[in-house]
Amino acid sequence: MSDLNRVAKRMYNIHPKAMRLVVGDDIEDTFSLKSAEFFQTEFQAEGTRTGDDALYRFATTDDNESVIVGRRAPGEDGWSMVGEVTAVERIDE
Repeated sequence: MSDLNRVAKRMYNIHPKAMRLVVGDDIEDTFSLKSAEFFQTEFQAEGTRTGDDALYRFATTDDNESVIVGRRAPGEDGWSMVGEVTAVERIDE
């Protein structure tokens, strides 16, 4: 069995507490995961971003190399691709 993705594992371990995520080149913000789970090595999660009413979905890619992020704003039917999570930091309270 392949190893778990290190970014996904970090997100899972911090969940349900808020975390600071860097997504692509444009987003560095606080996210809270409402659900997070592994299916063998595949990771899936849903959550929110501070100051944004949209729902965010996180999933590992087929090759398990990256965690990609989708976004669905209120009133939208589909998901738009936001980018890849490149860093995860625990927020100390």
